[in-house]
Amino acid sequence: MKAYLVGVGMTKFEKPESRDWQYWDMAKEAGGKALDDAGIGYDQVGQAAVGYCFQVSTAGQRAVYELGLTGVPVYNVNNNCATGSTALMMAHQFVEGGLEDCVLALGFEKMARGALGGESGGEDFKTSPVARHYGIMAARHGFEMTPPTAQIFGGAAREHMELYGTTPAQLAAVGAKNHRHSADNPYAQFQDVYEVDEILAAKPIHEPLTKLQCSPTSDGAAAAVVASERFVERHGLGDRAVEIAAQAMATDTEESFASGSCIDVVGKPLSRSAARQVYERAGLGIEDVDVVELHDCFSVNELLTYEALGMCADGESGKLLESGATTYGGRWVVNPSGGLISKGHPLGATGLAQATELTWQLRGEAGARQVEGARTGLAHNIGLGGAAVVTLLRKP
Repeated sequence: MKAYLVGVGMTKFEKPESRDWQYWDMAKEAGGKALDDAGIGYDQVGQAAVGYCFQVSTAGQRAVYELGLTGVPVYNVNNNCATGSTALMMAHQFVEGGLEDCVLALGFEKMARGALGGESGGEDFKTSPVARHYGIMAARHGFEMTPPTAQIFGGAAREHMELYGTTPAQLAAVGAKNHRHSADNPYAQFQDVYEVDEILAAKPIHEPLTKLQCSPTSDGAAAAVVASERFVERHGLGDRAVEIAAQAMATDTEESFASGSCIDVVGKPLSRSAARQVYERAGLGIEDVDVVELHDCFSVNELLTYEALGMCADGESGKLLESGATTYGGRWVVNPSGGLISKGHPLGATGLAQATELTWQLRGEAGARQVEGARTGLAHNIGLGGAAVVTLLRKP
């Protein structure tokens, strides 16, 4: 059974503690916008999948109770940085499998200022779910007193530079592009524009990554209403509906760890696997995609993802970026929202914010950042530990 996005919404992503609100306030705002966008009430939602990483158990119920006390099943979802897309995938499966006609996917995060102490929220990496991943990093690059996620992605950047001659300027150009894109996004945490030299000169986080190549901690929420074909027809939503053409999740295999490489352990094999599954299911390829929202948690991950999605051969991503192929006027527009680096990264909301941006793009509602003629969009969301979710959307 076909499934469609019929309503999307999000809050502005903001620096933690910049607004006096609770996670349920964010959820009410984003969820309410998605329902209003679909032109329906919460009483028409059959189930809800709610994602977050740093709130306590059953925070999902507390959040959606702000939308209505209807007694529907609520599933609390946590899949690290891929949490939002995982909630969307659950909603998609409920509809695609014929279990429900209308499902809400919601993601939010209320975070603390400063770098994350670790993917499990603590410092004891021996018992952390990502201990094996950090062990690969430590064996090859050592372990330093810098943010651990920056270390592991910084290790991947160093390896890419050693293997392929990728330059610091190419890494910085990712940040420059995405900060430039976010200038037109009122929902973005940052709207400042920087040149490559300014990004290279920014505060070092972990070599070769500077602050302006790293996603920030953020508060925010995003939501999407997923509906069946018959629900779309019954409610006259055909003009607004965006089809979920295919979606896939991949988790770690031996390939992630066997090489001892940070490039593999941060998820490039996962991303490649999920993308291949999506292309096969949809009968489309990356050459058919117009606009991409991908997981640029650090600048290097955007380059790794170009390669994993098949946009270029291994080692060619820096040159692809420099050619202008991934911005306005190029072959694809990647992260028109500003991506995680500039739009922000409230973990549980990120994947759903990507879906929201792509829905606006495919409807022609993205304003100054609109990708001309966009009909097909691809979202890529990854969580260390690990899971990669790739979603292909198209306007019927």
